Order: sequence, then C-alpha cells, then structure tokens
Amino acid sequence: MEVIVPILVQLVAGGVGGNIIAQLAKSLSLGTVGNSIVGAVGGIAGTWLAGMIPGLDGLVGATAGAAGAAGGLDFGALAGQGVTGLVSGGILTAIAGLIKSSMAKA
Repeated sequence: MEVIVPILVQLVAGGVGGNIIAQLAKSLSLGTVGNSIVGAVGGIAGTWLAGMIPGLDGLVGATAGAAGAAGGLDFGALAGQGVTGLVSGGILTAIAGLIKSSMAKA
C-alpha cells in the first residue's frame, strides 16, 4: 500500500495540473481526457526526474526510506510529490499542446 499511494498522488496531481494549464491557455488544450492523460504521465515522469536531481530528491522523498521501513507514509514526501506532479503535469501538457497547435498550423 505504501507504493500505490505515492503513484496515485502523482497521477492525480499531474492530471489536475494538465487540466489547469489547459484552462489557463485554451490554445494548449488537448481535450479533457487528453489533458488528464498527458498530465498524469507528466506527473509520474516529472516526479521520477525530480528524484534524480540532487537537492530535489529530498522534496519527493526519494531518499526517505525510513518511512517505508517503519510501515508509515511520509506526508511531507507525498506533498512534495503532489506539487511536483502538478507542475510537471502542467508542463508536459503545455508542451504537447504547443506541438499539437504548431502541427495544426502547418
């Protein structure tokens, strides 16, 4: 269960981030389902990348193995993963929306 909860947090936060960026910039929208899927993938990928960057690995709990060993959840790491998923989901949705709109113009 300790493995599933962080992944769910990253997926949901990424999907929310994708939909928020699409609401702010209508030209980047991929549709509700597209924004959610691309944002969720961005949430997972961005959190994974943040865990590999020194200084950000503590934010997403990549080095916090003590909580898993103790059998509890690290709520600070979950919050960091949520924020990272939100931002990276929005970024990936914006990139995909830019690619889509530039291909439509060509």
